[in-house]
Amino acid sequence: MNKFFNFGKSLWRDESGATAIEYGLLAALIAVVIIGAVGTLGSTMNTNFGLVASELEDAGATVTTP
Repeated sequence: MNKFFNFGKSLWRDESGATAIEYGLLAALIAVVIIGAVGTLGSTMNTNFGLVASELEDAGATVTTP
């Protein structure tokens, strides 16, 4: 029974898994920020390309949109 408690204490004190979890959380946070930035940038670029296409159509150019 004493071996069991000693094993439990050693697991409780072991912090190597905590470091891996921290790195995982940091990577997830970075991924969320990147996804948000790409989504915002994509929306802005779509709006800008739409404005350019509209201006070209008004100028008499032929524009094909996907």
